Amino acid sequence: MQTIKLHNGVEMPQEGFGVFQVSDLKVCEQAVSEAIATGYRLIDTASSYRNEMAVGDAVRKSGVSRGDLFVTSKAFINEMGYEHTKEAFQRTLGNLCFDYLDLYLIHMPFGDYYGAWRAMEELYKEGRIRAIGVSNFQSDRIIDICYTAEIKPMVNQLELHPFYQREDELAILREYGIVPQAWAPFAEGMNGMFTNPVLKNIAERHGKTVAQIILRWNVQRGVSVIPKSVHQSRMEENLGIWDFELSAEDMRLISTLDLSHPLMLDPRKPSEVHRLFNYLDNPVLTSL
Repeated sequence: MQTIKLHNGVEMPQEGFGVFQVSDLKVCEQAVSEAIATGYRLIDTASSYRNEMAVGDAVRKSGVSRGDLFVTSKAFINEMGYEHTKEAFQRTLGNLCFDYLDLYLIHMPFGDYYGAWRAMEELYKEGRIRAIGVSNFQSDRIIDICYTAEIKPMVNQLELHPFYQREDELAILREYGIVPQAWAPFAEGMNGMFTNPVLKNIAERHGKTVAQIILRWNVQRGVSVIPKSVHQSRMEENLGIWDFELSAEDMRLISTLDLSHPLMLDPRKPSEVHRLFNYLDNPVLTSL
């Protein structure tokens, strides 16, 4: 598995496994167990997913050394603020039954995330978190926190797929040494992604699937990816992206698919902000 180096020197697997919307704990534990057995070494969860315990159980039963796995979790809006985030981190460690976390993220750019960031900086300095970062922060918020915080974020999780490519924002992240990570890199198949003729033609030329082309396109842009599936055959398929390379022409053709707007989540849209603040009461309503 190829890794990508964070600005503090920590090596993070460039491809990982996400568990968003895998709310059944038995299903989640089984999926993470199969993912680890398939070869994934980065597992991404969050307090708001309500499956951290299942992730921890799968890790402990996997037979793989904890030090060989890279586990991410996130603090949600209700956990923002210095004291709240300290408490949230302890809950997350308790749920996972870990004594440290590889990556801890602020899940959304709302609430007292500056107080949360101070707490995370302290936890990082104490060695309880190997890396800290953010999620769904657009460029203005990234620049602001980089000017204001003592420690710059190491990762920013974003909606990144062929229909929302965000090249200008990726350039800002590169300027600050922040690694972009694509959640839901297939946008759940929205807008006919898996049947798109451009992607299908590229896939046929390489003898790969459309999903593999999408993931390979992102990693060639320096993006980390965390696809999700509860089917082991798809897990294996999603890992099969390290034995080929897209050409410059392939990359150019994919660039023509950009719609320049989100399909999954728009954190600047008032109705979405309302939905996010009420997400924990209605967790099936929106993507994170």
